[in-house]
Amino acid sequence: MGNGGWSGRRLSRGKMMDATSMKNMEKELLCPVCQEMYKQPLVLPCAHNVCQACARELLGQQGYIGPGGDPSSEPTSPASTPSTRSPRLSRRTLPKPDRLDRLLKSGFGTYPGRKRGALHPQVIMFPCPACQGDVELGERGLAGLFRNLTLERVVERYRQSVSAGGAIPCQLCKPPPLDATKGCTECRATFCNECFKLFHPWGTQKAQHEPTLPTLSFRPKGLMCPDHKEEVTHYCKTCQRLVCQLCRVRRTHGGHKITPVLSAYQALKDKLTKSLTYILGNQDTVQTQICELEETVRHTEVSGQQAKEEVSQLVRGLGAVLDEKRASLLQAIEECQQERLARLSAQIQEHRSLLDGSGLVGYAQEVLKETDQPCFVQAAKQLHNRIARATEALQTFRPAAGSSFRHCQLDVGREMKLLTELNFLQVPEAPVIDTQRTFAYDQIFLCWRLPPHSPPAWHYTIEFRRTDAPAQPGPARWQRREEVRGTSALLENPDTGSVYVLRVRGCNKAGYGEYSEDVHLHTPPAPVLHFFLDGRWGASRERLAISKDQRAVRSVPGLPLLLAAERLLTGCHLSVDVVLGDVAVTQGRSYWACAVDPASYLVKVGVGLESKLQESFQGAPDVISPRYDPDSGHDSGAEDATVEASPPFAFLTIGMGKILLGSGASSNAGLTGRDGPAVSCTVPLPPRLGICLDYERGRVSFLDAVSFRGLLECPLDCSGPVCPAFCFIGGGAVQLQEPVGTKPERKVTIGGFAKLD
Repeated sequence: MGNGGWSGRRLSRGKMMDATSMKNMEKELLCPVCQEMYKQPLVLPCAHNVCQACARELLGQQGYIGPGGDPSSEPTSPASTPSTRSPRLSRRTLPKPDRLDRLLKSGFGTYPGRKRGALHPQVIMFPCPACQGDVELGERGLAGLFRNLTLERVVERYRQSVSAGGAIPCQLCKPPPLDATKGCTECRATFCNECFKLFHPWGTQKAQHEPTLPTLSFRPKGLMCPDHKEEVTHYCKTCQRLVCQLCRVRRTHGGHKITPVLSAYQALKDKLTKSLTYILGNQDTVQTQICELEETVRHTEVSGQQAKEEVSQLVRGLGAVLDEKRASLLQAIEECQQERLARLSAQIQEHRSLLDGSGLVGYAQEVLKETDQPCFVQAAKQLHNRIARATEALQTFRPAAGSSFRHCQLDVGREMKLLTELNFLQVPEAPVIDTQRTFAYDQIFLCWRLPPHSPPAWHYTIEFRRTDAPAQPGPARWQRREEVRGTSALLENPDTGSVYVLRVRGCNKAGYGEYSEDVHLHTPPAPVLHFFLDGRWGASRERLAISKDQRAVRSVPGLPLLLAAERLLTGCHLSVDVVLGDVAVTQGRSYWACAVDPASYLVKVGVGLESKLQESFQGAPDVISPRYDPDSGHDSGAEDATVEASPPFAFLTIGMGKILLGSGASSNAGLTGRDGPAVSCTVPLPPRLGICLDYERGRVSFLDAVSFRGLLECPLDCSGPVCPAFCFIGGGAVQLQEPVGTKPERKVTIGGFAKLD
């Protein structure tokens, strides 16, 4: 008995929990259109649900008069009175039944712009109220959509839980109705025992109807295909749609991945169960995130109030400044007005003294009565001056001060515009990386700019990472450098032979802006060799001009080349001008880059043994003789040698904007045939050439220094010090790439966290 009581309490507690959970999910069961419980919901192509009646109403508002769904979805039994239907239907004006049945049976309706029998019928677009987007329903409109029977069952269980066990009345009894005990899917009504027997008499076809539990919503026994009215048996993974046997063999799903509905059911149920299990197993995490969100809400309220107070204080400050300025301007006007009034009052008094019998005129009249001549002369002298000034004032009358205050007008157009445009400070827009100035050499030089109308940035944040680094669990980790001033920066100590991805974002008082687009940079395959040009060997000062910083050289064609052009067949000798680097390599791997003028006549860029270079180019070789070939590394007259040795020189020939790739060296650019030696050809000259020397392996590679694409790879005799070399025949110019570290820019160390300004 105790066990029975415990089982009963556990069962009642489970029911209470189910009822509570059902009540908490009410918002999931509301139609987004009518905000009421779903009634005969349809599944839209965007996976959202909407009531069938609401869908019809929305299509009617769009100007469509057409299918609303399955005509059998509405109750047609005598028990389907207006009181048992949804209260929404009483507020809608639906098409006439005969007209609606005709439209639904035809599979599609008529609508503006559609002609009957058109070869290309219009596709119906439905405005989804959930995702606010237009979804395509196809030609059949709502008639081609599935009913969400599962959602209907959930809604029914929810209503039963809310009603707290309330009985469903019989729909056929006279008032007051008895409690319903049975339901009939075929009749689409609920019955008490007596009414069920009355409407299902023995010996009739209705007697074969199977009774069900009483319900307020009747659904078909199974999900039917809206196109062929057959039960769905398969699921199309390509279309993500349930299909029947007829749909499966139609060309519409030809070549699609179709599986039995049981397999789709089991797979989807496993996924949903797994996801739900994960969520239920991380309830502590959910609760922690809820607390974090609630804390964020509180901080948002506090921050919003602080922002309001700051704005109010700033506006009050502007008002105080305006009040102070107004007081000072009014004071200036008042002082100017008082000064003018004083001057005008004095002028009025002077003119009043000129009236007959008063003031100066009266005094003058009395002086004229004086008969004593000496006394008259004494008094009239000063009086005459005053009368003369008064007479002149009458003749040239002009007010002592003007009445206009135009000089006190204010031009507040600019200030009004500024006040009108007064707005909250915006974050900087995403910077634009200058790919023409951004490159990687011994260091990475990054340059960027803000868009023209972007708010200013106080400083920038640079993020970078290696894309070819070993994969680590979790998201890709970026290295970050904060508070970078200016619009360029140096990233020091990058790894050689790597690919870096970089991005930048600006920051000001409003916060951080968006990141720029990622830029990928290839670092050199070996450490960069720093050297200067040394023209002491094989260089003629008349034809070669080396820059002051010893990083550029230019060859000027002289008289010998002109003579060679005139007497080419007479055995004229042309001298080859050679410039060597002042640093020799004796170990490891080294890399350097240079730019060759595309207008150069003939330039050879490469490396060689220092002793052999000095020995070979001290004189003036005969470039017409077939025995001379700088690329071969030896005299071509020694072709009968039986022992193959690595040449002491390795040069890349450049001329007139082209690179000559000969047959004597293997190429990484795909120039070597499978069945024979490589064929001589030319390729365009890149903006910069890269040379990579591997001393231990005795190999030298020529690269495109921009894309690091291999151009040529040659063997080299590395039995002694090897140095860079540049040969000129005719006019030409070479510019060594300047190390990035010499630029006066901000430096950021990649290997550590030190930042140098």
